[in-house]
Amino acid sequence: MKNMTVATGNSHKTQEIRAMLGDAYDVTDLKSYPELPEVEETGATFLENATLKAVQISEQIGGLVLSDDSGLEVDFLHGAPGVHSARYAGVHGDDTANNAKLLANLEGVESREARFRCVMVLAQNGQVLAHFDGAVEGKIIIEQQGAGGFGYDPLFVPDGYERTFAELGEDVKNGLSHRAQAMQQVVAWLGR
Repeated sequence: MKNMTVATGNSHKTQEIRAMLGDAYDVTDLKSYPELPEVEETGATFLENATLKAVQISEQIGGLVLSDDSGLEVDFLHGAPGVHSARYAGVHGDDTANNAKLLANLEGVESREARFRCVMVLAQNGQVLAHFDGAVEGKIIIEQQGAGGFGYDPLFVPDGYERTFAELGEDVKNGLSHRAQAMQQVVAWLGR
């Protein structure tokens, strides 16, 4: 079994990636390396942030490192929250506050088209091996629905569905999400 470190402390992301990679890889994340300094996400794009994380972490631990930067882009908000999705309301990872701010910013807005975008970068020993991009189109509903998932999942209904990511369940979400699309490319690249 090969080892892969996911450059995140977000156990939800790690769990999704682990499920998509299957048994071929022993997947760990940054919780296994508490001594590493946090990588500051100073990039203006998902690709820049994912590259920063993959390169810096792989320089320090060696081996395969997979990073991901992802978020929600709302057309009416000119792509916001975008790279600031996890800290949209000010505090990193406060899903309740982020969702409340998004709903407040869309109050009274009829056109709620949005997409989840994910960019992943695979690096080893400080060198980028490849990058991958996935997106899923959908819309933002007017109130949260569902208890599954994380982040904006209770507000996002993917095109072709009537339920939110939080209601669809892990198996369905992992089959069509932005992260799933990028991971399909990762798996294909690893298997070449």
